[in-house]
Amino acid sequence: MNAETPTAAELNLPQAFLLLATNDQDGTPEVPMFVLRTTLAGAILAELELIGAIGLEGKNVRATGTAPRVYEGMASRGIVEHVGEKHLGLFKSTRYPEKDHGPEAALLKEIRAAVGGPPSESGASDAAPTGAGTADVGASDAGTPAPAKPEAKAPDARTTALIALLQAAGLLGKLVPAADKIRASELAKDYWPSRAVEDELRMIRLAEEEEPGISGRKGSPQ
Repeated sequence: MNAETPTAAELNLPQAFLLLATNDQDGTPEVPMFVLRTTLAGAILAELELIGAIGLEGKNVRATGTAPRVYEGMASRGIVEHVGEKHLGLFKSTRYPEKDHGPEAALLKEIRAAVGGPPSESGASDAAPTGAGTADVGASDAGTPAPAKPEAKAPDARTTALIALLQAAGLLGKLVPAADKIRASELAKDYWPSRAVEDELRMIRLAEEEEPGISGRKGSPQ
C-alpha cells in the first residue's frame, strides 16, 4: 500500500461495505444481489447519519442529495478495477475485482480488533474456504488448548456501523469466522440502519417466496 492508497478510515461506509462484500479475485458479490443492494442502501443512510446529514425522528428519515456511484469511486482510486464483459455481443456485465488489498486489510484489522477475531497470518481475505468445517475453538487436534482470543477493544462509530451492516447482510461470519458472535450482536443491536436492512431483507425474502425471481430484477450498484 503506497502513500496515496486510502486507509480504512478514509473509505466511506458504502465503499467499505462493498469492498468487503465483493470477491477479491473475480469481482463478483459474495451475497445475493438483493442483499447487496439493500445493505448498500443502509450503508448510505449510515454514512449520512455519521456526517450529520440525516436524523431519525420516530420512523421518518430525511436525506438530501443522490446516491454515489460507489464502485466507480473506488475504481478511480485504484482500489478495485472496472471490468466490463459482453455476452453474445448483446449483454454487458460489470465486475470489480480487487486491485489493492491494503484498504480491505485495514478494514478487516479494525473489525477483528472490535469483535475479538485473531489477526490474519497470510494478509489475505479472512473468509473461510468453501466447504470448510467449523473449527473446535476449545482445543486443537492434538488435544492442546487453542490460543486465547485477543481481548476486543471498543470500536469507533464508523467501525461499529460497518460491523452492524455486515452482520445484517450475513457477511460478518464469512469475513471473520472467529468473530465473537455475542460481542458482534451487542455492537449491532439498536442500530437503526442495520435494523432497517434486516427488515427490508425479510420483506424481500417473503416476497420471493410468493413470487420467485423478484429479488434479481435490478442491476448491480455502481
